[in-house]
Amino acid sequence: MSTDGRRVVVTGMGVLSCCGKTVEENWKNVSAGIPGYDTITAFDASEYTSRVVGEVGDFDPLEYIDRKESKRMDRSSQLAMAASAEAMRSLEGTGYDGNNIGTIIASGIGGIRTFEKQHSNYVNKGPSKISPFFIPMMIVNMSSGLVSIRYGLKGPNFATVSACASAGHGIATSFMMIKQGYAKAVLTGGTEGTISPMALGGFCSMKALSTRNDDPKGASRPFDIDRDGFVMAEGAGLVLLEDLEHARARGAEIFAELAGVGLTGDAHHITSPAPGGSGAIESMRMALRDAGIEPDAVGYINAHGTSTQYNDKAEAEAVRTVFGGMNNSHVSSTKSCSGHMLGAAAGFEFIMCVKAMLEQTIPPTANLDNIDPECRLNHVPKKAIGKELEYVLSNSFGFGGHNVSLVLKRFEQ
Repeated sequence: MSTDGRRVVVTGMGVLSCCGKTVEENWKNVSAGIPGYDTITAFDASEYTSRVVGEVGDFDPLEYIDRKESKRMDRSSQLAMAASAEAMRSLEGTGYDGNNIGTIIASGIGGIRTFEKQHSNYVNKGPSKISPFFIPMMIVNMSSGLVSIRYGLKGPNFATVSACASAGHGIATSFMMIKQGYAKAVLTGGTEGTISPMALGGFCSMKALSTRNDDPKGASRPFDIDRDGFVMAEGAGLVLLEDLEHARARGAEIFAELAGVGLTGDAHHITSPAPGGSGAIESMRMALRDAGIEPDAVGYINAHGTSTQYNDKAEAEAVRTVFGGMNNSHVSSTKSCSGHMLGAAAGFEFIMCVKAMLEQTIPPTANLDNIDPECRLNHVPKKAIGKELEYVLSNSFGFGGHNVSLVLKRFEQ
């Protein structure tokens, strides 16, 4: 929790998703309510119950890294390297001291595509055909390691892993480390490259995914009465968090302030949220207390909003408990456009929240045709609205009962 006078600001952002390969491209599509996911192209999924995914289209890792490096990286790490190139632009040419900058890049699953390929080599050709790069390509922390090597960032370096809350925990941990003086800045967020046969099959077996295969662009519909599951997606969202005085001293452009964080656990079930969203309630309340604000100060809530039955209901009930019903806080889920980027989702959504404050615009929930009465909130269906935003809250909840809430504040230069 924040215990001293240090303030933490956002000075860099980088993102890739099915909605685009830059911050501006993603914001343009998300704010217009244009879904980026579609029928899968990565492999033949004709035998799968769900065939709608969010792929980063036309992604060429050689635009960001050389061929030799690329061959030694899982797709999740390639996406992280690409996002870091955009997020680190604010430090380029500044002669920064890498000893004071950390790297915390989260992932829910890590190098599963590498794991599947090397397991196939083992089964079909024997153990001698397992790549010597299998382990370093597969492990979750390697994206953080590779990015730190690229930019010479020698501060705290690790990964956070908490399913769909992973990037949220990375951002919250970075915030606390800067507040406590362990680093002047941290490059943080999440990456996920999980469009693979096993990952898709696993989520299909859980019956967690939308099966709206005949209407792929309408598959993700958070809070809609006809929702039937989430859309699995890949991508990366990274932000550079920085001590305000450090940022000012180097003349950095400041996009927003991270004002408070909330972290709780449900202690309830491996996949289902706690009854009434009790863990989410306390997470949001903790973040508001940390930011020193009352619920009415929050103009926009970027919901976790996965488009699944239980999670949407639980989150809606939690938001009503904390903020009341049709109040000042408008709600939308950008997963309706990006799909669910799993461990990278909170990084992507954090950036969309920053853009919402910069543009004073609340992005919509696409495909929200008929609001579920059990999910009644102050929704923004299908079309963005303009609104003066001083504070924004972003929620992320993960399998295992992991809850993260982040409060952002508009920064006046």
